Amino acid sequence: MGMATVALMLIGVIIYPCVCGKEFSDHQEIKIQTLLKRLNKHALISIKTVDGDIIDCVPIHSQPAFDHPLLRNHTIQMRPSFIPEITSTYTKKKTKATQAWHKNGRCPKNTVPIRRIMKEDILRSKSIESFGKKTTSSIPENDPSKGHEYAIMNSMQGKYFGTKFEVNMWKPEVQVPNEFSLAQTWLVSGVGTTRNTIEAGLQVHPGKYGDNNLRLFVFWTILHALYGDKNPRLFAYWTGDTYQETGCYNLDCPGFVQVSRHISLGAALNAFSTYNGEQYDFLLTIEKDQETGLWWLKFETYLIGYWPSFIVPKLAVSARKIVWGGEIVYYSRGQGTHTLTQMGSGHFAEKGFRKAAYFNSLEYIDTSNYPITPSPQHLEATVTRPECYNLMVGSSQRWGTYFFYGGPGRNPQCP
Repeated sequence: MGMATVALMLIGVIIYPCVCGKEFSDHQEIKIQTLLKRLNKHALISIKTVDGDIIDCVPIHSQPAFDHPLLRNHTIQMRPSFIPEITSTYTKKKTKATQAWHKNGRCPKNTVPIRRIMKEDILRSKSIESFGKKTTSSIPENDPSKGHEYAIMNSMQGKYFGTKFEVNMWKPEVQVPNEFSLAQTWLVSGVGTTRNTIEAGLQVHPGKYGDNNLRLFVFWTILHALYGDKNPRLFAYWTGDTYQETGCYNLDCPGFVQVSRHISLGAALNAFSTYNGEQYDFLLTIEKDQETGLWWLKFETYLIGYWPSFIVPKLAVSARKIVWGGEIVYYSRGQGTHTLTQMGSGHFAEKGFRKAAYFNSLEYIDTSNYPITPSPQHLEATVTRPECYNLMVGSSQRWGTYFFYGGPGRNPQCP
């Protein structure tokens, strides 16, 4: 009888953690499926891409933005109230950049293309709760010890209503999946723990997208105190709490309102520059509609959508600062060697055109919604480790104010 009791006790010890593990697994699965159901809206049609993404053509009024409590009664604006695009100081245009999914179809009118979120995307994030967010602040700082390094140009403090620039498209190598490399702009207002940002640009982010493709992104965040591949992607981000509470990439949370049926945030771009070869760039514009308070994002000639200023309250009037440039993040600091993750083309700025990455035709938008070219003397460079990544600024009649930037990461001078 004693032996039977011991046996039962042992069985109980063995079975109990298995049941708990299964309950935990089931609970996580329910949370993942709930999040997927919330993010992935019903699509009229879906388009499979060559790189494995699925683009859902979602009715424009059903997009995730309208899950935001402040947007539930919002009337979609299809264009800004100001007259479109005053002639820029730099109007030359080369081969147009397109996205990989365009090869297999287009979204119909009154829909928006949204990259479908897969279970694997969520599992790659640090946690279910952190999906779509930046795991650490990426607001430019001089301290590289936090795992971020920059080669950027900063505007002077002022009142800014947008920016316009051309950014060179490259596909930098990223050493490990949880690192990323990007080229972007930040529009910033507020200080310290009350800082808000809206951001847009290009990124290679294997940890978010599951590949090494170049992708377009947006981002926003509000401070209170992202893909699994190596493809280059267009992205957007916003934050209302210094990356600690509110904000996300693309349409990964309610906030950014998309109006374009042609461009999908987070989807891979199908062209990028090659060393000593053909160069690709595109025009990116963020501009505030001062009548409606909407911050509009424009990719080439496409109006992609907007951030309502009430979701980023410190940007309700204007931005106080604009930043342009490159950033990498890595988590191997303290392990004895620098990361091999590249910034830009993976080559230093002094290599110049066709070899180093660039931003050109830098402009900020003033109170009259007029684009102004800042002189290099009125910009401040921030380069956290010039032996790893660097920057060179200049100006010309053709390119306006421009800068080359980037680097290879680890090299004999950056061990």
